[in-house]
Amino acid sequence: MTYTNTKDTGSEIPVRSDGALFTIVIDQSTSATKAMLFDEKGRLVARVSKDHQQYYPQPGWVEHDPVEILANTYTAVKELVDKNVSTKDSLVSLAITNQRETVVVWDKRSGQPVYNAVVWQCNRGAEICEQLIAAGHEPMVTEKTGLIINPYFSASGVKWILDNVDHAREDAAAGHLLLGTMDSWLIWNLTGRKVHATDYTNASRTLLFNIHSLSWDKDLLQLFTVPASMLPEVKPCDGLYGYTTFDGRIPEIPIAGVLGDSHGALAGQMCFSPGMGKATYGTGSSMMINIGEKALPAPEGLVTSVGFAACGKVYYAFEGNIHCTGATIKWLQDDLKLIQSASETEELATSVKSTDGVYFVPAFAGLGAPWWDNEAKALICGMNRGTNKAHIVRAALESIAYQVKDLMDLIHSSGVELSELRVDGGPVKNNFLMQFQADMLQARINRSPVQEASALGAFLMGGFALNAWNDLSEAEKLRSTNDYIVPEMDVEKVKHLHTEWQKAVKRTLMK
Repeated sequence: MTYTNTKDTGSEIPVRSDGALFTIVIDQSTSATKAMLFDEKGRLVARVSKDHQQYYPQPGWVEHDPVEILANTYTAVKELVDKNVSTKDSLVSLAITNQRETVVVWDKRSGQPVYNAVVWQCNRGAEICEQLIAAGHEPMVTEKTGLIINPYFSASGVKWILDNVDHAREDAAAGHLLLGTMDSWLIWNLTGRKVHATDYTNASRTLLFNIHSLSWDKDLLQLFTVPASMLPEVKPCDGLYGYTTFDGRIPEIPIAGVLGDSHGALAGQMCFSPGMGKATYGTGSSMMINIGEKALPAPEGLVTSVGFAACGKVYYAFEGNIHCTGATIKWLQDDLKLIQSASETEELATSVKSTDGVYFVPAFAGLGAPWWDNEAKALICGMNRGTNKAHIVRAALESIAYQVKDLMDLIHSSGVELSELRVDGGPVKNNFLMQFQADMLQARINRSPVQEASALGAFLMGGFALNAWNDLSEAEKLRSTNDYIVPEMDVEKVKHLHTEWQKAVKRTLMK
């Protein structure tokens, strides 16, 4: 495998003939920042993870400290390299995948954020969004962005910062402030504050980006009162994003390959053909299906985004997002103390034959697609005196599968047929959950051999950037798995359980 150094056109990155070639991938997620080492065949060699603090200043508000995340990134990479890279090995490049929609506004003079990052789970922009919807702007926004007006996406968070942080509006108008999703914040810092850039996928989740023209949209910027001077340059996922030494911690390498985490999983799962879909199970969960090279209007309850951009082409996707999946299990562990770790959930769930009529709707931050009700409240219903923690834990796991089925039903209603669902993320190790998921979907599931599919997608984009492989079919050869799960449950039972789930959801809705 040959990597071309795009800094010196046509020359190869110098490597030691007796050592390994490694790519560093940063996965900056909602709960932690992970630094991973991949070899040239896309195998995960090592991983270091650093959690960061979650801030909840008001009910429904969620923030992160960008400075803490940046410091964790440096620490994780140093630890990763020190422990796993010898002097005979060569670091080829850095790729980045990140939590989407979470947005930072910072002062380019001081390099400091003017406020904490507004996280994708945060509802502080709800009033802004409601006013824009009431004024009739949503059809125009949806036509340009493929999205709906919702605080889940970045624009209302940016507007809130500009409207509520002292001097932010004036400094932005004077050209002193920059904005970006977490990839942009990292790139700007890792390049010594030289490069302010993002990729098509992250840009497509801001409500400020036109997915047809692939550019920031003047009408949208005006609508959300965001100065164009704040925006990063937008590049394909397989672009070159500058160079970094991690502040002198490693020899200089290119930043090559950037995309949002769910898009990274779509690419990492090799969903390169229309009809191929993936479900990423994380803090929240994302279902995405490749719809080809045209941005089709999504059915109500879903959105259209840039799926990924590579090899000179842009692939679009339908997507639905679930706010709380893995976060539900974390709540059982950290707040209710029903379990000590997520690994206990499978044994508890299988210790009972069913939930005995218990349903758990984890609307801790409202409900996403297909319900889109920001005011919905979490609910556990159907309990009786015989209900115990095993029933509640099983209901929590089942709620993940039910929410994914809700999204898949919408996708089917659009006329797009799913050829195969490829799954990734920590929860896919739970055999009970995956079997229940296959039963609910009545479809075959292909479980990824790589838990970190988002990072693998970033690795692939970096490989395209450095000409390690020349087309999608060449990269697809890196995937090999036969870990399939097929449905076993009777169809009528599936219908009954899902109908009861929908009744429970309707109890939570405020709209």
